[in-house]
Amino acid sequence: MVKVNGDYFNIAGKTLAEYLDTTSYDCKRIAVEHNGEIVPKIQYSQTVLHDDDSIEIVSFVGGG
Repeated sequence: MVKVNGDYFNIAGKTLAEYLDTTSYDCKRIAVEHNGEIVPKIQYSQTVLHDDDSIEIVSFVGGG
């Protein structure tokens, strides 16, 4: 199980890109932290998720 923003999902073995494709996140407007390290967008398809990993996804919101 992989912890994503505090909730657990059975996504071990998928890449970060594969997981994000199943969500409604706009990849142009998010930052992703994997086990405490920021993941550059170019590495989303190379970052494989493993059991006990922790992912934090932050969406950027515009406005004023």
